[in-house]
Amino acid sequence: MNKAILNHAIKTAWIMIAFTVVGTLSLAIIHHTTKAPISKAEAAVRMSLFGQILPADLYDNDLLQDAVKLASGGDLANRDETMIHRARVKGEPSAVILEATAPDGYSGDIKLLVAIKFSGEIVGVRVLDHKETPGLGDYIDIAHSNWIKNFDTQSLEKTNDEAWLVKKDGGQFDFTTGATITPRAVIKAVHKVLKFYQAHQQIIFETPSGQALTQ
Repeated sequence: MNKAILNHAIKTAWIMIAFTVVGTLSLAIIHHTTKAPISKAEAAVRMSLFGQILPADLYDNDLLQDAVKLASGGDLANRDETMIHRARVKGEPSAVILEATAPDGYSGDIKLLVAIKFSGEIVGVRVLDHKETPGLGDYIDIAHSNWIKNFDTQSLEKTNDEAWLVKKDGGQFDFTTGATITPRAVIKAVHKVLKFYQAHQQIIFETPSGQALTQ
């Protein structure tokens, strides 16, 4: 190989290596400097959501840190691993916050956030994400109506299994005419959350923070 060509090839290779090293270092620096602010912002958003369904007097611990992992699937039908956040007052269990998915919404998954008192009574429910028809099925979202507040104070003791249906199906929950598939899916999912909590209450609070819940 011609010496000039060889020298040019070597020079080009070193330039490419230098660019790669600089690029990698730049990305590492950017990741390091933005990681903390992003994490802080995500934590603030999550706490804001928690604040919608869990009154401040029901916890004095760090909700984000006092949590256990829940594998995807199972009774709560989540597509990915989620966290169960545990609320305590003076070290004593007071409530939990769980995520659940209603997979049978009219337009697909409806993701829910549910807060339940230690006693098994629902404190609040919010829709995290949905694709229901605007102006028809989206009334499950607190931004469009107060329908989701029908679950406040509900429990398995107050409402028997047969009543966890829309009134059209013989249950006790209201619905909007022409949009029954959506509330059916949400009611079914919330009912499953209560059942799950009832069956796993003890282990939820006994599992060390950061570890996986054994179902």
